[in-house]
Amino acid sequence: MPESKPRKKPAYTPPPTSKKEKANPAWLVPTMLTLMVVGLVWVVTTYVTRTEFPVPGIGNWNLAIGFVLMIAGFVLTTRWR
Repeated sequence: MPESKPRKKPAYTPPPTSKKEKANPAWLVPTMLTLMVVGLVWVVTTYVTRTEFPVPGIGNWNLAIGFVLMIAGFVLTTRWR
């Protein structure tokens, strides 16, 4: 009995990707670095002055402010490409 001809299957070619890599906004990196450095300086100043400065009278809340600034800088790193 004669054999049927096998179908020729084309080789798989993935669809072309049309995603363009977006650039960072110009404000992102300076803002990110500024927040992290200001937060670090805030926390160091709080420890060195025994919670008297940078804002007198709020005590350990100075640490919270410093850490919030640093965390905000780290959150911005997730948008960095």
